Amino acid sequence: MSSAAVGFVTSLSLIVAIGAQNAFVLRQGVARRHVVPVVAVCAAADALLIGAGIAGLGAALTARPWALDVARYGGAAFVLAYGALAARRALRPSSLVAGNGAATTARAAVLACLGFTFLNPHVYLDTVVLLGALANQHGDDGRWLYGLGAMTASVTWFTALGFGARSLGSVFERPGAWRLLDGLIALVMALIGVGLLVG
Repeated sequence: MSSAAVGFVTSLSLIVAIGAQNAFVLRQGVARRHVVPVVAVCAAADALLIGAGIAGLGAALTARPWALDVARYGGAAFVLAYGALAARRALRPSSLVAGNGAATTARAAVLACLGFTFLNPHVYLDTVVLLGALANQHGDDGRWLYGLGAMTASVTWFTALGFGARSLGSVFERPGAWRLLDGLIALVMALIGVGLLVG
């Protein structure tokens, strides 16, 4: 298997796990709001972080654990606040209309997406530290091919998630479906937030 293929498979296996960023992209996709900028920001951020890891940032981060602590506590606060908003939407069915609660402007969507990405310490561990270290095992020639494969997996996944979620639009014409989605998002955010605080 080529370095690029290994990078693609490894990256995809890390990205598809349910998390705050994926939940946000899913909700934006279902609501059909600002999907293109959200997908673009997620993919570009992953490419930047994977590239930084291959270039050596991973070693610098592991030497400074306080940097990950800053991201951990900031990320926990951000995720818990978003989870509280999702819980409030789930508990107030009268406010549940198609698209409600999805970021209403492109700027708000991009800022939220940047928060879910860069305030999440797991993203640094997965992309910068882990993928960077694995890429560097492929030597000078193979490491950037590995990185290219990993970046391609990110683009593929977020495009599929954001635009694939649009096909669920008919399901979410019912307020109860939005209530269930927001309840699940609130639960995921709470688990991630608490996990960050106690981890």
